[in-house]
Amino acid sequence: MSPLVLSLFPGIGLLDQAFEEQGFCVVRGPDLLWGGDIKKFHPPAGRFDGIIGGPPCKAFSSLTHIVRARYGEGAVAENLIPEFERCVAEAQPSWFLMENTPRAPLPRVDGYAVSTCILNNRSFGPAQRRARRFSFGVHGDTAISLLHYVEGIVALENPRVEYAVLAGHQGTGVTLNYSGRRRDGTPYTRSAGTLAKMNHAQRRTIRTNLELQGLPPDLLDHAPFTKQGKFEVVGNGVPLPMGRAIAKAVRAAITGTERTP
Repeated sequence: MSPLVLSLFPGIGLLDQAFEEQGFCVVRGPDLLWGGDIKKFHPPAGRFDGIIGGPPCKAFSSLTHIVRARYGEGAVAENLIPEFERCVAEAQPSWFLMENTPRAPLPRVDGYAVSTCILNNRSFGPAQRRARRFSFGVHGDTAISLLHYVEGIVALENPRVEYAVLAGHQGTGVTLNYSGRRRDGTPYTRSAGTLAKMNHAQRRTIRTNLELQGLPPDLLDHAPFTKQGKFEVVGNGVPLPMGRAIAKAVRAAITGTERTP
């Protein structure tokens, strides 16, 4: 029987797709994108083998302090990791996997031991440089290192480098207008080469971003989203190459399968 997995904050289901390819049966929970509210959701106990999901990461963005300084505390995105933790505590699955930015705090749920690893999409061959933290929790006192089961890390990264596909700034997360300062107060300076790469990233199309995420370029051609909406839903997803590697690692970890040398 296929393991039954609950997906929280599923978005357009990129992490879900990776787990489905590994034989998991994924049930999608509520998401604001589809009119759902995680705060009103209470999963049944003992029904799900595992829970996966990536709470919104804007609360932990490197630009959060700028948003707070410019627009006030009310403009900072809400931290929804506690809602993920609550759902795990209520559902009591055998394991859970939470994906987020490396700056996000680790999930803490009573009765679960948690390990964490940070992976970069470029480590699996694609050009997109995008680092994500994966926190893997299992029932009991002994954590399982998910990194031990991760396969497919390339010896040489792709020589082509692309900025991460993100939800903001037309899907790139970079802006030529931002002029920050270092901790010592001196302004950041950007080389001509860096500015050229950022300018290139800002001209990317939604089809390019889909390809960078490992998806067909025409996937959203007829989707009922605005242009910016398409950039956001694609940017909020886990790149498929990285998602596939982590889904395969979870499958191996819960079955005790040794990694292929």
